[in-house]
Amino acid sequence: MDWTGFGLNAAVTLGVTWVLLTLTWAVAVRIGRHSIVDVVWGSGFVVVAAVSLLLARAQDAGTAGRGWLVLALTAAWGIRLAVHIARRSIGAGEDPRYAEIQDRATGSPAAHMYRRVYLTQAAALWFVSLPVQVAMYQDGALWSGASLVVTILGVLAWGTGLFFEAVGDWQLERFKADPANRGKVNDRGLWRYTRHPNYFGDACVWWGLFLLTAGHWSGLVFVLSPVVMTWTLARGTGAPLTEKRMASSRQGYAEYVARTSGFLPRPPKKT
Repeated sequence: MDWTGFGLNAAVTLGVTWVLLTLTWAVAVRIGRHSIVDVVWGSGFVVVAAVSLLLARAQDAGTAGRGWLVLALTAAWGIRLAVHIARRSIGAGEDPRYAEIQDRATGSPAAHMYRRVYLTQAAALWFVSLPVQVAMYQDGALWSGASLVVTILGVLAWGTGLFFEAVGDWQLERFKADPANRGKVNDRGLWRYTRHPNYFGDACVWWGLFLLTAGHWSGLVFVLSPVVMTWTLARGTGAPLTEKRMASSRQGYAEYVARTSGFLPRPPKKT
């Protein structure tokens, strides 16, 4: 493990995420719509992964196979998420979450949003992406010995996560497209087993990327990255805010909550 190279990489990617989110803020202020930051969220991880791989290859550090694999998995997840959110937001107004944050501003609304949303997301993006960054600088075999086991487990976890996230989003999109479902709760498909298949899938993706680095102790150092991501999705700004909004706008949501798991998929309870 090239710790010197990784330290340089971490400093560079910290600057990259700050510049990326600052530019996003400037565009959002100009167009008057801060929800575009959600599109940048997924693609931002792809940028960090690509920059990290380029720096590692320039320093001849790490195993190229692991680096390209992690970049490919990160890109497949991040680009799909960015495209999905961009398509979903076409013709929609400002996200109620960001409108509420902006309404609480005591001084400049733009400065308030920059501190509360963009700097926070830049820090979160950089911290959660640390396993992706460290993967680029790890030496050793990828498909043999103990590394083979964690590599397979990592790819399986990532694949499970992408399945839940992509299929869950597709099922919800189809449900909303039917006018007969307006104001109703989607309890079909994956949504029958968990109220948040997309958030569960997101967590699995990041545990999978972490596992790709867990064959060496240098990867285990950054276990807090997927922990923070999972907590944010399940207990932070993910599921709780979504459920607060759904409870006041969807018929039968309380009954849905009573019978359906909040995060981990499991058969619905009998009520």
